[in-house]
Amino acid sequence: MKEIRRSVLGLVTLFSFAFLCFRPCAGAENPIAFQQKRDSIFSVDSIPEIRISAKRNAAIVPVQTLSGKELEKLSSNSVADALRYYSGVQIKDYGGIGGLKTVNIRSMGSQHVGVFYDGVQISNAQNGTVDLGKFSMDNMEAISVYNGQKSDILQSAKDYASAAALYMVSRRPVFDDSTKNILNFKVKAGSFDLIDVSSLWDRKIGEHFSTSVNAEFMNASGRYKFRYSRKDGYDTTETRRNGDVMAVRAEAALFGKTENIDFMLKGYFYYSERGYPGAAVKEDYGISLLNEDRQTDRNFFLQSSITDHVSDFYSFMLKAKYANDYMNYVMPEHSTVQPMDNHYWQQEMYLSTAHLFSINKIWSMGLSCDLQWNGLEADGSEMFDMNFIRPRRLTLLSALATSLDFGFGLKMQADVLYTYVHDMSANGRPVAADRSKFTPSAIISYRPWKNINLDFRAFYKQIFRMPTFNDLYYVQLGNRNLRPEYANQYNIGAAYDKKFGKSFFTGIGLSVDAYYNTVKDKIIATPTSNQLVWTMVNLGYVEIKGVDVVVSPSFRIGKFNAGIRASYTYQKAQDFTESKKGDSTPGVTDVYGDQIPYVPEHSFSVAVNCNYKTWDFHYSFIYTGERYMLGGNIPVNYIQPWYTSDVSVSKVFNIKNTVLTATAEINNIFNQQYEVVKWYPMPGTNFKIIISVTI
Repeated sequence: MKEIRRSVLGLVTLFSFAFLCFRPCAGAENPIAFQQKRDSIFSVDSIPEIRISAKRNAAIVPVQTLSGKELEKLSSNSVADALRYYSGVQIKDYGGIGGLKTVNIRSMGSQHVGVFYDGVQISNAQNGTVDLGKFSMDNMEAISVYNGQKSDILQSAKDYASAAALYMVSRRPVFDDSTKNILNFKVKAGSFDLIDVSSLWDRKIGEHFSTSVNAEFMNASGRYKFRYSRKDGYDTTETRRNGDVMAVRAEAALFGKTENIDFMLKGYFYYSERGYPGAAVKEDYGISLLNEDRQTDRNFFLQSSITDHVSDFYSFMLKAKYANDYMNYVMPEHSTVQPMDNHYWQQEMYLSTAHLFSINKIWSMGLSCDLQWNGLEADGSEMFDMNFIRPRRLTLLSALATSLDFGFGLKMQADVLYTYVHDMSANGRPVAADRSKFTPSAIISYRPWKNINLDFRAFYKQIFRMPTFNDLYYVQLGNRNLRPEYANQYNIGAAYDKKFGKSFFTGIGLSVDAYYNTVKDKIIATPTSNQLVWTMVNLGYVEIKGVDVVVSPSFRIGKFNAGIRASYTYQKAQDFTESKKGDSTPGVTDVYGDQIPYVPEHSFSVAVNCNYKTWDFHYSFIYTGERYMLGGNIPVNYIQPWYTSDVSVSKVFNIKNTVLTATAEINNIFNQQYEVVKWYPMPGTNFKIIISVTI
C-alpha cells in the first residue's frame, strides 16, 4: 500500500511541475474573471472595510476580515492585538509589549493554525507556533481569519493543510496618474517609555512595476504598575520588570502587475532583544517577579510569487521561499533552576506550484504540489549538545481540488490533500517513522434568492498535525514514537449582507456559524518517575462545540459616518481523555468532560468607528469570560473574566502636498487589572501619541 501511495504521489508531482514547464503561451485569450469568482490574496484593494465577507461574492467558508482604516484604528501594537476582535479566536498574551503572543482558533490549538504572510506560510518546525507580536501593524493592509480553508482552489497545497488559517496582507503601493513617489514617516510615543519610529517609501517604476521599502525601530522599557495579592492575603502594587524590548524590522518588495500576470518579490528582516518577566505567583513572589530570562531573535526570509491567468481555460501560480531564523534563550541561575544559554538555528526552503483548469462555466479543477525542507541546529549545555539529533524534515504535499458553480446560487467544492513527511538526523541518530496521509474536505454554499445576499454554507474538513521537532526530539522531553494529532471539523452557517443606499441606515452585515470539532491523539507533556524529566505522549481527546456571531451595521447622517462591528462566541471545549475519567488526584473529583485550559465559554467584542470630515473617533470593548488555567475546573485553577475599553481620536491636516495625521489613544481606560495568561498581569491604563506624515 505504501508503494502505491508513493507512486501516486510521484505521478501527481511530476504532472504538476510538468505543467509549469510546458504551459501554453500567455496572451492567447482574455483572462478569466478570476477575482469575481474566488477569494484571492492578491486583490487587497477589493476588500471592503469591516465586512464579514471580503469579496463581491460571499465567501463560501466562514471568513472574517478587517482592512484599511478600520484595521488602523484598532489601538493595536501588533497583529495579535488586532485578532482579539475576531470571533472564535483566543490569544495567549504573556504580558507586556514584548511578551510572547500566540493565536488559537476555535480551540484547536495554535499548532493547527496556519499563518500566512502575503500568501506564503510562516513555519516553525521547532515548536509549531508563530509569535504574532513580531508583526507590526504599520505595514499591514488586511488581516483575514478563515475557518477550514480559503474557497479559492488556485492556491498552494499548504493552504489546505491547516485546520484554520490567518492571512496577513502587507500594503501594496497605489499611485494616481501624477504620483511616482510616496513617502511616509510615523512616530509613536507613549506608556512603558515607548518610542516607535517607522518610514515607508513607495516608488512607481514604469507602467507595470512598483517598489515598497518599509523600516521600523521600536524600543520600550515594558515597566508598568499592577495590583497583586500576596499569599498572606493583602493586596499591594508592584512594577512589572524585565519586560523591555528593542526591535528592528525592515521589508522591501518589488511588485509587478499586467493584465494577466501578478508578481511579487519580498525580503523581510527582524531583529529583537527582549526580556521575559517571570510569573507573578504568590508562593514564589520574589524570584519569579525578578526573573531575568532574556531572548534574542533574528528572522530573515526571501519569498516570491507569480500568478499568470494564461487563458480562459488555464491559470497557474508559483511560490518560493527561503527562511533563516536564529534564537538565543538565556536563563540565569536561580536557587531552583539550572542556568540555560541555548542557541537555535532554523532553515527552510519551500517551493509550490498550483494550477487551475476552468473546464467550463460550471466546473473548475485545481492541482497543487508543495515541497518543503526544514533543518534545526542547536547548542547549549554539554548534555544538550551530546543528545541533540540535529533533525531535518522533508515534507511533500499534493492537493487535488474541484469546484462546481451551478449558476443558480449553488456552489460546491471538494479536495483531497496528500501529505508525506520524512525525518532525518544529521548525525545518524534514530528518528520518527515516515508519515503519509490522505485528508479530504468538502464545502457547499447556497444562495436561494438571486437578488438577496443571503448565503447558507457548510463544510467538513479532516486534517492532521505532525509532531514538531520539540515534540519528537527535545532532550529529556521528546518522544520519537509520537503519533500525529487528528482533527475533524464540521460547520454550518449563514451570511447576509445588505446595502441601503443613501438612507440613514446604510448597510448591515451578519454571519452566524455553528461548529463541532474533534481532536484525538492530542500531544501533551506528562511527568515520569523523575519530576524533573517529562515526556511527550498521545493522550488527549477533545470535543469542541461552538457558535460564532458577527454583526456589522453602518450609518450616515450628512458627512457623519459610523460603523459598528460586534462579535460573540460561545464555546464548549471539553476534554474527554479516557485516562482522566474518575481522576483521583487530591482536590480533583473528576476532570473528565471539563472545559480545556484558557477557553472561555463566552467572549464578546465591539468596535465603533465614527468619522466626520477630517476627524475620526474609535471606541472598542473586549470581554472574555471565566476560564481555567488547567484541565481541572476547580477553584484553584479559576481565572476571572476580564474586559477592557480603548478610545482613540485622530485628525487629518492637509498642508499643500503633505498629509499630516495626529492620533491620540488611551487603552484600558478603566484601569482593569487582568490576566490573559494566569500569573502574567497585563498593563492598566496606558496611552499612545502617533504622528504620521505622508508626502
